[in-house]
Amino acid sequence: MGTENKPLLSIKNLKTIFDLDEGSVKAVDGVSFDIFPQRVLGIVGESGCGKSVTIKSILRLIETPGRIVEGEILFQTRNQNEVNINEVDLAKLNPKGKQMRSIRGNEIALIPQEPMAAFSPVHTIGNQLIENILLHQDVKESEAFEIAIERLKEVGIPNPEESMNRYSWELSGGLRQRAMIGMALTCNPSLLIADEPTTAIDVTTQAQVLNLIRDLQQKNKMSIIFITHDLGVIAQLADDVIVMYLGQIMEKGTVDEIFHNPKHPYTQALLKSIPGIKTKNRAKLPTIEGSIPHPFNRPKGCLFYQRCVDAIAGTCNQTPPELLPFQKQQYVSCFKYDGKSDAF
Repeated sequence: MGTENKPLLSIKNLKTIFDLDEGSVKAVDGVSFDIFPQRVLGIVGESGCGKSVTIKSILRLIETPGRIVEGEILFQTRNQNEVNINEVDLAKLNPKGKQMRSIRGNEIALIPQEPMAAFSPVHTIGNQLIENILLHQDVKESEAFEIAIERLKEVGIPNPEESMNRYSWELSGGLRQRAMIGMALTCNPSLLIADEPTTAIDVTTQAQVLNLIRDLQQKNKMSIIFITHDLGVIAQLADDVIVMYLGQIMEKGTVDEIFHNPKHPYTQALLKSIPGIKTKNRAKLPTIEGSIPHPFNRPKGCLFYQRCVDAIAGTCNQTPPELLPFQKQQYVSCFKYDGKSDAF
């Protein structure tokens, strides 16, 4: 099998927990998915569904008392010619070890949710970009300076030479976000992880940033994992979609399958809450009744049972459904599609 047909990143039965005084919290509970070269994977779900913990597990940035207890994170590393030749299980690496640090920020880069908090306020933008380049590339400081300038030009920052000497708090929200994207791209990563990168910026700037990310993805032939609450963003940017709820995958498939033929009641409810062109002015949008259960009080059976309008007592509240294929690329975790339940 050629590398073009092999997943760049393959997550298998990933489980991440947090050991607290009150008990163990299953933040990520048996998640499995693949991301292929040059594809954009969108991960959606309400706050507290395990999206950010999933990507922190990939980057091995889970802080104590969190830990990965099961699963594999198989990543195709590259040699100096940027050819994928070696598979490594990130879950088995020391988070602070040399190999993991050589991958993080180099082959797998992160655009964090809030660039103001991610950038150091006491170091210039240029200083931080150059530091990242020198850490991962065998170049001189003068060469690193030129690479940093090119990255700032690439993300559309005006007067990049001047911006190199500015601090993050001197930039507008949109320029800070562009600078953070430039920093993530300094080492030409094969996988870019964007954790709600448009949350703190206005709608106009959001559209510009999304177009920039899409253009850079195609130009640099990257894969992207894009995390957001905004299904409109996913429809615009993603090739494949994962819908998470309480640490598990409820549904996954291509963007066309998820938006035009959603199967899981949770996915359907999320899509109904999006305002459309034909939505009447001041009309009340549909909402999902209730809230995500407390992590120490996870429901028996289907995790979405208590909020599901299609739930059947005696079926959904007894045994957890499996994530099974509905079509060639679409998978659903619901008894309606397992071929065993007569309740539906």
